[in-house]
Amino acid sequence: MAKVLILATNYGTWGEELQAPWDIIKAAGHDVTLATPLGKKPLPLAVSVDPDFVDPIINFKVNPPEVCKRIKELTDGNEWANPLTFKQAKMADYDAIVLTGGLGAMIDMCNNYNVHKLIWDAYKSDKLIGALCYAVTTLVFLRNPENNNRSIIWGKRVTAHPAAWDFYGPDWDFPYPLYGATEDNKGTDVHTPGFLWPIEHLVRDAVGPNGMCIANARANRDNPEVAFDWPFVTGTSVESSIAYGKKIVEVLATRKDKVRA
Repeated sequence: MAKVLILATNYGTWGEELQAPWDIIKAAGHDVTLATPLGKKPLPLAVSVDPDFVDPIINFKVNPPEVCKRIKELTDGNEWANPLTFKQAKMADYDAIVLTGGLGAMIDMCNNYNVHKLIWDAYKSDKLIGALCYAVTTLVFLRNPENNNRSIIWGKRVTAHPAAWDFYGPDWDFPYPLYGATEDNKGTDVHTPGFLWPIEHLVRDAVGPNGMCIANARANRDNPEVAFDWPFVTGTSVESSIAYGKKIVEVLATRKDKVRA
């Protein structure tokens, strides 16, 4: 059994991008601990638990009803109720760190010092590091002082949310309403003109000429896109959430030398 630290945003996770790896890693028998920036329950973006939501870019319903139901169960229950803060978490206590996505991750995770410290500590101690969808940019922004301040993913094979899927266009206005919001945990009132940045372009620069950015615009639930290049496991977007969780479990099983007895 491994001890796995799972990170999520307080400004709007994409429900399945937390739910799928959470459920899969737990079902495999591993001990999971949740952490968020504020130490508050991570709440899903309202659109991510709407089974009728049609992604306006790919023109496809991306939230299966059974997935929406499970996300609401977790949100309404107690499993996610008492996370640590990122600052409270210590990587020495865990065998792996798993970052989950959502539009909010770009606001309160991707350039977060406390997240970077956890990842750096994992990297230096040769522990598994996972990042899904928008959280992949956390790896882009974490620089390695031992490698001319290049990104920590320099030379690696890493997935990226394809630029072709980005919410981007004239007069685009994207809010962040959350399912289950309360006065004490309401997320953010910010609006953004689509996504904050084009992740694919950033990842292509960050991996350098000897790395590989995998931005597969044909990825779907039947053909998800996940990359493994130790110590990194990365996944494209919501359609790859299940595959991402399964790859984390697979790596933990096959790299037993990296997991405490």
